Amino acid sequence: MSRRTFLKFCSAMAGVLALPAAFGPRIATALQAAPPMRLVWLHGQACGGDTAAFLRSPSPTASELFVRLLSVDYQEMLMASSGANATRAMAASGGNGPDYLAVIEGSVPRGANGMYCLVGGRPFADVVRDVSAGAVATIAVGSCAVDGGAPRARNGVTGAVGVEDLHPASPLVNLPGCPVNVHNLVATIVHYLTFKELPPMGAAHRPLFAYGGLVHNQCERRAHFEFGEFATEWGDAGAQQGWCLYKLGCKGPEVFANCPTQRYAEGTSWAVESGHGCIGCTMPAFWNTMLPAYRRLPSPLPFASTITVDQVGGALVGGVAGLAGVHAVASYGRARLSRQGKTMSVETEPADEAPAPLPDDEEAPSPAGDPPGATEATAATAQVMTDAVPEPILPLEEVPLPEPESEAAPGVAALEALVQPEPERQVEAGDSIDEERADQ
Repeated sequence: MSRRTFLKFCSAMAGVLALPAAFGPRIATALQAAPPMRLVWLHGQACGGDTAAFLRSPSPTASELFVRLLSVDYQEMLMASSGANATRAMAASGGNGPDYLAVIEGSVPRGANGMYCLVGGRPFADVVRDVSAGAVATIAVGSCAVDGGAPRARNGVTGAVGVEDLHPASPLVNLPGCPVNVHNLVATIVHYLTFKELPPMGAAHRPLFAYGGLVHNQCERRAHFEFGEFATEWGDAGAQQGWCLYKLGCKGPEVFANCPTQRYAEGTSWAVESGHGCIGCTMPAFWNTMLPAYRRLPSPLPFASTITVDQVGGALVGGVAGLAGVHAVASYGRARLSRQGKTMSVETEPADEAPAPLPDDEEAPSPAGDPPGATEATAATAQVMTDAVPEPILPLEEVPLPEPESEAAPGVAALEALVQPEPERQVEAGDSIDEERADQ
C-alpha cells in the first residue's frame, strides 16, 4: 500500500466513522504505530457471503488489510491448514494472549445439543464461547450471526440463535446485514486501533455511525417520495425514470443503515440504486418481519396478515371523516333547534301591563332596589338643596360698609391708659431734691 493510498484510506475511515476530516491524520498516526490486530474468524450456519464481502474490500483491498492492519490467525476459508492442524491453530490463538478480535459469521445452532454444526468435533456454540472469552471484543457479522438470520426464520429446525443469545464474556458488537457492509467492519476495527475502545453503540450493540440513520432519509430517490412519484410496476415508466419504489415493497422508511452512503460492490451501488427496493436486511429478524420483499409494509395486525398498512390507514381516515361529519350534522341540528325555541318564546310572551296604582300612604319602590329609608333620605336632601337659595351678588358701590364703633373696645382703652404719660409735676419752691427723688 502506497503512502498516498494509505492516507486516502485513513480519511475515508474518518468519513465512515462520522468523524471530522481533521481526524484523518490522527488515524494514520495510530495505525502506523499499532501492531497488526490479530483476528480469529469463526464460521457457523451461513452462506459465506460475509467472508466474500470482506475479500472484496475495495480500498484498501483484503491483501492490503492483512499486511497493514490485521494478522489473521484463524479463518477456515483462507487458511491452508485443515483438520487437526487448523484446530491447533485456533487453540494457539487463544493461548497467545487476549489481544485479538473474535469475528463470528453465521448463526449458532442449539438444537440436538448443537450437533447441527461441529467445529473440530465440538458444538459450534462451545467454540464460540471459548474464543470470545479470551478476545478483547466479539464482532457478529451478518444478520445470521446477529439474530439467527435465515436458519432461524419460520421456526427453523436447527434452533439457531444469534451470538448475543450465548452471552459472550467479551464486549459485543453487532454488524447486521445480508451480507455485512465491509466498510462498517473495517471502520469498527480502525476505531478500536485508533482510540483503544469500541465505537459508540445503541441498545442493540449496533454502532451508531453505521446504524444510527434511516435509509429513507439518505436515499437518492427521497425527492420522488416527497412529490408522490412512485413506480407501481416493475419496468413501467416510473421505474425507468428512477421514481420511488415504496409501492413495490421498499422498506427504506423503517430501516436503519448507511447503505446509501457506503455502497456495496466496491462502493459502486446498492439495492435501490440498482433498481431494487430495500428488503430491510439490517433489521431484527427481517426474514420474518420484512417479507414478502415485493409487498408493501407488513401487516401491523398479527391476526389479519392480509391487511396492509394502507388499508389500516384508509380505515382510520374514513372513520375520522365519518365522525367529523356526524359532529357537523349534530351541531347544525342543535343550533337550528335553539333558534326555533327562541322564536316560539318571543311569540308566546304576554305584553307588558301597567303597574297598579299604589295607596296614598305607600311609596313606590326604588327601581334600583334601594334599601328601606333611602327614599326619605333622598327627598330630604333634595329639599335642603332647594331651600338653600344663594344670595344675589350686589354691585361694588352698593355693598354696605361696616359702621365705625362709637367707643373702643374695653381692652384697647386699658392699653391706651397704660401707655399714656403722666402729667408733669410742677416743682414748687421749698421742695428739696430728696423729696423729689422720693416722689420719683
